[in-house]
Amino acid sequence: MTQTHSASCHCGAVKLSLNLPDGVTDLRRCDCSMCQRRGTIVASADLDGLKVVAGKDKLSCYQFNTLTAKHYFCSICGIYTHHQRRSNPNQFGVNVGCIEGVNPYELTNVAIVDGVNHPADR
Repeated sequence: MTQTHSASCHCGAVKLSLNLPDGVTDLRRCDCSMCQRRGTIVASADLDGLKVVAGKDKLSCYQFNTLTAKHYFCSICGIYTHHQRRSNPNQFGVNVGCIEGVNPYELTNVAIVDGVNHPADR
């Protein structure tokens, strides 16, 4: 059964619709240079499970290192909303703090992923 969730940036210019078959799962933090700085908990969504329903023109994309991952953020308020994953380009990582009704401070058992020693760098 698919669960539909709404997500948005801080100012509301960017709005996402998320289809998450198992709900908000696969929670993780990464320790790569980008994720250390933004400190976000992310969940996964398949590429066809994330739709930008408003503000596509307000999204900016940042890429670094191998230029595989695409990190999206609102060009108005600066909030990171999601990224196309490097370790699985068929999925997006979604900023859990942007999902309506989810408080990231209440989440437990969040895995830490070793992005410093990423398998694609070996």
